[in-house]
Amino acid sequence: MASQDRHCLVGLGIAELTEALPKGVTYQRYGLTRGNTPGVHEWLLDVDSKLIRGEACSEAAVKLRSQGFVPDLICAHPGWGEALFIRDVWPNVPLLCYQEFFYKTHGTDYDFDKELQGVPDWRSCARVRLKNANPLLMLQVSSWNVTPTKFQRSTFPSEWQQRISVIHDGIDTDLASPDSNVKPLQLPDGTIISAGEQIITFVNRCVEPYRGCHILIRSIPQIQRLHPKSRIVIVGSNEGVSYGKPAPNNRWSDVFLAEIEGKYNPDRVHFTGSLPYLTFLQLLKLSSCHVYLTYPFVLSWSLLEAMSTQLPIVGSATAPVQEVIRHGETGLLVDFFSPNALADAVSTLLKDRDLATHLGERARQLVMERFSLQQCVPLQLSLMHLVASGSLS
Repeated sequence: MASQDRHCLVGLGIAELTEALPKGVTYQRYGLTRGNTPGVHEWLLDVDSKLIRGEACSEAAVKLRSQGFVPDLICAHPGWGEALFIRDVWPNVPLLCYQEFFYKTHGTDYDFDKELQGVPDWRSCARVRLKNANPLLMLQVSSWNVTPTKFQRSTFPSEWQQRISVIHDGIDTDLASPDSNVKPLQLPDGTIISAGEQIITFVNRCVEPYRGCHILIRSIPQIQRLHPKSRIVIVGSNEGVSYGKPAPNNRWSDVFLAEIEGKYNPDRVHFTGSLPYLTFLQLLKLSSCHVYLTYPFVLSWSLLEAMSTQLPIVGSATAPVQEVIRHGETGLLVDFFSPNALADAVSTLLKDRDLATHLGERARQLVMERFSLQQCVPLQLSLMHLVASGSLS
């Protein structure tokens, strides 16, 4: 809701705030009133969870409405179901949805890695298909949609793609910037790393196959044979998963480190766990080469942040990565499933520092031109204005 001289921004959410909000922004927290329905068919658990969240969010919205609050625009991430019924509370208010991914049983992430995923049977495909119930309902009720990358838009049914704008959230290219005077960093295991060392970085939210941890770990013996003084720094939670199947004993890294036991020097491989954001950026600025691998799935911000710090990239030749990494121009691309190709590409960048510098500079230039906050925020605000005014519907 806006007046001529100010905007009123109200957020609805389940989670507790972890930091202060800017002036003029308020947050209404609400809770869930029930758990999953006892005895519900296991295929419907996902739908059931989203229905419960949607009900709770709409109850909170009704309380806001009873206080006289009527927004000019509703912006929602529909992924967990909160926005399912919000248009029934405010039927005349435009709804802009942030669409991340549309699930497919074939051709994207779900059947990509035959070694670990196998060949999906019809039952597992049915579960995936039902995960699209919520996205389809939200596409139907939304006034307009936005997604961060062209690849992500391409996953949606063709009849909906024309109603999805591609605008990234934006990278803070001032924070994620090269720094020739970056200070040494002490890793959680006590190791101190400094600029000028051969440091290879790899980042996952959780260290897991969806983001290629198995390929990176399998490449370690060859990388160390070629560069025995290099350090490989792996960032991310080493337990659980963000995507895909859980690991045996909860740690995928243990599964794949067991494969290379006795073939590598563990003293030069460092698992840091999750890092504070500024520490993470400091690590990127110290790095000599960054590896980013992913199934055909949502592109990680960490890749763009690494590119923004002017790091040379070795990426998987998968569709999300190919949208930003052009082989020999903004980085090097390798077959996702080839640890040897990965090791050779890393070695190329560690040996040829002129090439590494050139690729890093081009990578940062691309991020500055297409993904910086300065580029993306005005586009996001313009889209919000168009949707709120009814120009897009």
